[in-house]
Amino acid sequence: MKLHFIAIGGSAMHALAIALQQKGYEITGSDDAIFEPSRSRLRSFDILPVEAGWFPDKISGEVDAVILGMHAKADNPELARAKELGIPVYSYPEFLYEQSKNKTRVVIGGSHGKTSITSMILHVMNYHGKAVDFMVGAALEGYTNSVHLTEENDFIVIEGDEYLSSALDRRPKFHLYQPNIALLSGIAWDHINVFPRYENYVEQFEIFVNSIVNGGILVYNEEDPEVKNIAEGTANPIRKHPYHTPEYDIEGEQTLLTTPEGDLPLEIFGHHNLSNVAGAKWICQHMGIDEDDFYEAIATFKGASKRLEKVAESSSAVIFKDFAHSPSKVKATTAAVKEQFKNRNLIVCFELHTYSSLNGEFLKYYADSLKEADKAFVFYSPDAVKLKNLDNISAEQIFSAFKKENLQVFTNPQDLHQTLRNLDLSNSALLFMSSGNYGGLDFEEVKSWLNP
Repeated sequence: MKLHFIAIGGSAMHALAIALQQKGYEITGSDDAIFEPSRSRLRSFDILPVEAGWFPDKISGEVDAVILGMHAKADNPELARAKELGIPVYSYPEFLYEQSKNKTRVVIGGSHGKTSITSMILHVMNYHGKAVDFMVGAALEGYTNSVHLTEENDFIVIEGDEYLSSALDRRPKFHLYQPNIALLSGIAWDHINVFPRYENYVEQFEIFVNSIVNGGILVYNEEDPEVKNIAEGTANPIRKHPYHTPEYDIEGEQTLLTTPEGDLPLEIFGHHNLSNVAGAKWICQHMGIDEDDFYEAIATFKGASKRLEKVAESSSAVIFKDFAHSPSKVKATTAAVKEQFKNRNLIVCFELHTYSSLNGEFLKYYADSLKEADKAFVFYSPDAVKLKNLDNISAEQIFSAFKKENLQVFTNPQDLHQTLRNLDLSNSALLFMSSGNYGGLDFEEVKSWLNP
């Protein structure tokens, strides 16, 4: 079967292309720009397009199907050619469903925690030698690709993103998977460019829960009022299993999870991560892993890439980076680091990078999100605001929104980088949070800021 990817360079698209090639499909693709690490990974599998751009002549009668990425626009010339020839066009989630419709589909949804929970489940499965198909939004230790597809595996574990599927398909991705087993971790308004009203955003999760197959299973976070309301209010005939944050202690700078067999030292930390562990445990049990085996495996889980990922550590300081960008994630991650390192000076560097975070009307939701930080910096690029066609925001708006005393705001990346280099990091925890790159900050250099 020959498949053509329009916008093959996306983080999810290129991983799917690689997975399908490994499964035996013939893959071609196009994109107008491909960045690292997608570029190198596509090249290593010999499916990197020879040149950038869109080429309708790549679409011929030999192509069995086209997979359309979110980055591609509705007037894409390759898409027009595929329609002209009557070639089936799938969005990413549509084709993923086609690959998994004969499997038990486990879909992890929620505004936050879904990458971490999916990663935990896959870590436990891998630890115990249980082969499953999967799609996850982060690099994982022990796996060479973030998508894995086979004919023989019974389960597929899918990170269920609520963002739109493609330029042609405006449904959230997780509406298309029809899970047999689903998890809902939490709801906090995000993606305001496509869900401008909170009620409309919440509705997407109601649809997700109602998409679980009859007789399926919903594991849900009962500590989130919105999630609990949806789970308990659905008329879908499914089994429901609530979870909540388990008991834990922190001794020194070590988190200990309370289990029936005693205290279990963990590599990860934070209230939100312990909640994620509870959800992952339920899912793993439904996939045939007993409780003791789950605890044995989760004790060795070090976290998903960019999710409270340790960058560097010395005897007197530690540096983390995290993908957090929505207000609830920023607040939870900041509080988690402070709780874990309560005797250290917490320095936070947060970049406003997403459409929502750079929207002047949305900024107010960041109030008190950096409250636990001893010192806080916020960076944003005025160019990013222009690229997203948003109204200009000012430092004064940010000060007013965050309500953080002594907050420092930067718009020039060189000024930010120099300020960070000059910090006294003794007895400190430095936390970076963003889905961006802090104006081109080199994290190899950041590692050198700490003395061994």
